[in-house]
Amino acid sequence: MTQISQRPLRVLAAMSGGVDSAVAAARAAEAGHDVTGVHLALSANPQSFRTGARGCCTIEDSRDARRAADVIGIPFYVWDLAERFREDVVEDFVAEYEAGRTPNPCLRCNEKIKFAALLDKALALGFDAVCTGHYATVVLNEDGSRELHRASDMAKDQSYVLGVLDEKQLAHAMFPLGDTLTTKDEIRAEAERRGLAVAKKPDSHDICFIADGDTQGFLASRLGGPAEGDIVDEAGAKVGTHEGAFGFTIGQRKGLRIGHPAPDGKPRYVLDISPVNNTVTVGPVEALDVTALTAIRPRWCGTAPSGPGTYTAQLRAHGGETEVTAELVDGTLNVSFAEPARGVAPGQAVVLYDGTRVVGSATIATTARRETAAASPGRPGR
Repeated sequence: MTQISQRPLRVLAAMSGGVDSAVAAARAAEAGHDVTGVHLALSANPQSFRTGARGCCTIEDSRDARRAADVIGIPFYVWDLAERFREDVVEDFVAEYEAGRTPNPCLRCNEKIKFAALLDKALALGFDAVCTGHYATVVLNEDGSRELHRASDMAKDQSYVLGVLDEKQLAHAMFPLGDTLTTKDEIRAEAERRGLAVAKKPDSHDICFIADGDTQGFLASRLGGPAEGDIVDEAGAKVGTHEGAFGFTIGQRKGLRIGHPAPDGKPRYVLDISPVNNTVTVGPVEALDVTALTAIRPRWCGTAPSGPGTYTAQLRAHGGETEVTAELVDGTLNVSFAEPARGVAPGQAVVLYDGTRVVGSATIATTARRETAAASPGRPGR
């Protein structure tokens, strides 16, 4: 296997305004590709997105990207994808929380915006590839097929949020940072050597379209404000109240505001969120242990696997790997864990790996939990 590509390409570099995408664009140009920079305007009102070193979607990010393109010496444009972003990412995010699920908007943005809307437009304009600052690697097999692999540096690997890319999209994807064993400090040092002003710009970690970082407040403003409901234990006894089930995630410990402690004095965690009756169920940490799950809307980075197989799975963007067996049955991915996994929530993505190779990604629909002493017999998982 070899990393692509050796021949010069017409490359559209997605430049967020952060250091990673700027260095990626610079490396692509230095490799001899014909590079054009583009910044995606993802908000109809960019001032509403958080300012100050966001590295994503604000007006200042657009200006940072333009300055970087000028230093690199490549053409630069701003493309307005705000309406597509609102429909495919923001509205999806709100709808998922309203349904009691926990979405990953970065993954959805990669799927629907950067490697669908952006790539489609790039190909229509005659570009060969889209370049981003993600840490992952695309390799080319001798038979011409392509695979997505983890980055050389596992500490920076971002293949989890790219697991939604199919082989056709991988054929037009370029990740110049993915195969280099460099620390983030070294990437910043490289940016400084190249004269890129974003060299010292802090990384973006939060959700770009939530201006103040208050996810619960953002959801409340779009789902009708506070809607008081019950917090109950595993037996169904009321232990507190909340102001909207959408403000909770599976595995959450802080901010529950339960009036009295559990009988054993141990902390309680969110086990279940029911938007139908606006109820949040809490219980001991061991009740979060998941032994199996089903996942829907699978997307494969190549040919779909046939029959049951053994893989490793990643369940969160910054989570570790766990050994699983998985099988696709009538379009649904059935996954069983060799050892229980904790804090798995519907709406998250499960990404399967074969070594460093990304097999594919699917959206978690239900989970099966290991029973605890406090749980009633036959209690279903979500």
